[in-house]
Amino acid sequence: MPWQGKRDWKPLEEHSCTDIPWLIIFTLFCIGMAFICGFAIATGGSSRLVSGYDSYGNTCGRNNTDKKIDGVPFSGADMTEKKYVFFLEPCNLDLINRKIKSIALCVFKCPATELTSYKEVKDFALSNGSHLCSYDITPTRYESSHDRLTKCPKLPVPASKAAPIFHRCIPTDIGCYAEFAQAFMTFVSDNTVLRRIVAGVLTSKEIIMGLCVLALVLSLIMMVIIRYISKLLVYILTVLVIVGSVGGSGILWWLYADHRFALTSNGTTAFGKEVAADNGKALLVYAIGATIFTVVLLLVMFFMRKRVALTISLFHVAGKVFIHLPLLVLQPFWTFLSLMFFWVYWITVLLFLGTTGSPIVNDSTGVVEYEMQGPLQYMVWYHLVGLIWISEFILAFQQMTIAGAVVTYYFTRNKSQMPATPVINSMFRTIRYHLGTLAKGSFIITLVKIPRLILTYIHNQLKGKENACARCMLKACVCCLWCLEKCLAYLNQNAYTATAINSTNFCTSAREALLILVENALRVAAINTVGDFVLFMGKVLIVSCTAFAGILALNYQRDYTVWVLPLLIACLFAFLVAHCFLSVFENVVDVLFLCFAVDSKYNDGSPGREYYMDKTLMEFVENSKKMGQYNPQEGDGREMKPMTRGGASA
Repeated sequence: MPWQGKRDWKPLEEHSCTDIPWLIIFTLFCIGMAFICGFAIATGGSSRLVSGYDSYGNTCGRNNTDKKIDGVPFSGADMTEKKYVFFLEPCNLDLINRKIKSIALCVFKCPATELTSYKEVKDFALSNGSHLCSYDITPTRYESSHDRLTKCPKLPVPASKAAPIFHRCIPTDIGCYAEFAQAFMTFVSDNTVLRRIVAGVLTSKEIIMGLCVLALVLSLIMMVIIRYISKLLVYILTVLVIVGSVGGSGILWWLYADHRFALTSNGTTAFGKEVAADNGKALLVYAIGATIFTVVLLLVMFFMRKRVALTISLFHVAGKVFIHLPLLVLQPFWTFLSLMFFWVYWITVLLFLGTTGSPIVNDSTGVVEYEMQGPLQYMVWYHLVGLIWISEFILAFQQMTIAGAVVTYYFTRNKSQMPATPVINSMFRTIRYHLGTLAKGSFIITLVKIPRLILTYIHNQLKGKENACARCMLKACVCCLWCLEKCLAYLNQNAYTATAINSTNFCTSAREALLILVENALRVAAINTVGDFVLFMGKVLIVSCTAFAGILALNYQRDYTVWVLPLLIACLFAFLVAHCFLSVFENVVDVLFLCFAVDSKYNDGSPGREYYMDKTLMEFVENSKKMGQYNPQEGDGREMKPMTRGGASA
């Protein structure tokens, strides 16, 4: 009686708030995130980021008389009329620290023409009232070689765009920036490659948009196709695996026999016999290993052949779910928009924090930089934790919404009595009752992801410096944390489904879902192997079709010579779209499986204990019973509480 003393499963019978303390903790954490944003704005970080500031700590376009910095002679100036930041050497980039290594000055206007001599620099400075090279410009200032090397612009000074971008003077020809971008490309030897690629992207923007729409349509079609040809796909996969494993083992044994024959051949030299002997030993090891793998694989496929039928049935029912719940298709859009909105906010606040803090004079360059000191510098780490936790929370919200809608569909016997908008109802139900559960589940993933990211960062920083033992230990730790993260993510997803069914807290839901999964371990293995591979092949097919269509369309464009990047952009977008849509399909299949496992555990189809499952799944159960492959678990004889009418519309 493994379930003796445990609560009954009550599909949608009642709803109650879960994990309220974690909701309070998450709310306080979000308030802390808002405080960081307010602190950055209040301390001037936002104004310095938007308006820009010079190398002496003056915010351009503002009166800085009350913000004079001790030890900096040119700080505290009135820059109300000088609204633009001019960099003396705009192309002197520091990629590591992500900034321009140049003296920055506030100017009235940016140079409209190229300045090729220091006389032109001086005339430009005097004509617009902007003191280049120094704030106390003198007729002899430009004669000093020291000032030319330290503060005066490097000739020639490029002309700036007519409209400054974010109050910064941007050179008209940004070829100097392109040189740094080319350093990350494999074809740096051709100085015109980057320009031709950029021209190809701009010229083919309509084709790129068309290919993106094609990828979207193909993803929707693929979700329908998988439902109807899932059995054929599984059979094709099975044949390919058997042929590949048996054929590979046979080829290895044939090569081993061929090398053994070479050893006994009289025409082979002594050196050739030594090589053949070494190769023969290696081939023997490979052949034995491949044979063992093939035998194990065939045995596993033989014992799991009946359970593969459950995967096919679940795929078929998942297709019906999308017909009854069409709004599930829009879930990737809402999640993507939510993540993009949050990431833009997060990056903006991070940039604010980069210009927040106390002014510090850099001894090596003599310019003013803003740095946070003391406890305030930990706000960046707090902000980083917020990026991971809130992102995982948004993804968990999608999983809970999908789980609630699919659970409503599964445990409603009469589909005509379903709510008009079960997906929207599930969304509001999640917001009302289960945000605390999402906060707890996403925090657990965050606890695992942060150490993995830190170890990955340390490994990248120490690449080539640490010894082999330390490198292996770091990689092993990163791999173990990655595996743990994936396992916890899968358990969290099933815990959200159990919460959607029973309205229990996270720990109770995770425990009950884990027990169900352990009892159906072979079925879970079949679904996660066969099902995931079929969906992966679907993603590959979508990307391949998009790439093929892109090649045909781009091949007839003669306005440019390089279209590798446009095709790469389209294929990348196609993979992301396919991943988003087919991941929703995979999520639906996982939810259906847990519902099926609970349904088959507590019901047997007898009067009073009728199944909730779809006819397709009932046929699978009946066929399994006839062939002796299905033994319903009686548990402790208790029944699931039926879903009430009110529960269906909640």
